[in-house]
Amino acid sequence: MTTTSEERDLPKPVFTDAEAGAKEFPDSTARRFNYYTPKKRKQTHYEDVTVEVQPDPRHYLAQGWLYGFSDGRGGYPLDWTVLKAWGSDRPEPDRFPGSGGKGYDWPALGWHEFRDPNEEWELTFYRYNSNVVRQLNQNIDAARQSKAFDQWNRNWVRFVERNVGAWMHVDHGLGLYLYANANRRAPTNMHNNAISVNSMHRIRAAQDLALYNLTLTEEIDGFDGAAHIETWNEDPAWQGVRKTAEQLTAIDDWCEAIFAANVIFEPLVGELFRSHLVQHAAPRNGDFVTPTVVGAEEYDFAERDLRYTTAMFELLTADREFADHNKAILQQWLAAWVPRAIVAARTLQPIWSQPDSKPPRFEDGLDAAKNRFSGILTDLGLETPKELAQ
Repeated sequence: MTTTSEERDLPKPVFTDAEAGAKEFPDSTARRFNYYTPKKRKQTHYEDVTVEVQPDPRHYLAQGWLYGFSDGRGGYPLDWTVLKAWGSDRPEPDRFPGSGGKGYDWPALGWHEFRDPNEEWELTFYRYNSNVVRQLNQNIDAARQSKAFDQWNRNWVRFVERNVGAWMHVDHGLGLYLYANANRRAPTNMHNNAISVNSMHRIRAAQDLALYNLTLTEEIDGFDGAAHIETWNEDPAWQGVRKTAEQLTAIDDWCEAIFAANVIFEPLVGELFRSHLVQHAAPRNGDFVTPTVVGAEEYDFAERDLRYTTAMFELLTADREFADHNKAILQQWLAAWVPRAIVAARTLQPIWSQPDSKPPRFEDGLDAAKNRFSGILTDLGLETPKELAQ
């Protein structure tokens, strides 16, 4: 027998129009974000997932930074670099409970104008690097199957095990201790993304060389997979590069670190070694595989990392408020780092004579690197330092 139970007395839902999404605002039906100004007429996906993602009291955090350091400073202090962008010299407005950000605006908007021309964010980073690694693996596997390593002469085997292997120390050191550190100290998410991708490019390149070194150890009789360690630590030809690379990792100012590495060291030393030595000499000595490994890193720098670096510093050298200040500082950095890079490059000169089939003359390669460097400075509106004549 079925009985009907009495209706239970439960609270009834009462809608007060205070629930999430109930109230209509002027932007309730907007299909695009409008809290930032896009660089072009239409917003890009890169801007939607990058611009202003990092909270910043210079714009929106009325209560100030939500976290800080042991010395009392919060967030991303602008004095982590001596370079300045318009608006950053205005004092911080008072922030206190209930202030609501009232007082006066503190924009520091100059830093927030930067957009990475590569439009790098998480998806693009994983997609690009996975494609590079996939292609490198295919090239090396094809070389292994076709016994291409058997074509190398003995002097070239020794050159690769010592010198190409030594370059992984440069990539690892700069990637982990220069770019990763600068990424954390840069003041906007746009800078953070671009610099962190630069960091991963260098770390991936170091890994590419390390894995390539292991492959060559397995494929070539007598290949010494540990020779690069002794070369990096003791070979006189490499001590100039080692000293300069270690000095670069000790830079505290994040802008100086990126400028010294990407504008000075890479064109005068990195491209000199990769393009004007390894990629020229390898095919002449029967090696068509190493240029694909080294060339991937060369593309990273020449077509992507230098591109964002130029865009970043062009804003600072053309800043509406601090252009002269920034140019003066950059010229000081040029005077400090160009001589070190030239010394490092010239110290490498003896390895140009090691392969049986020689690459173009060292001086010709260095002149090409200097011309490339001068072109970068012209793009940035900077003067070529007299130290370049060394």
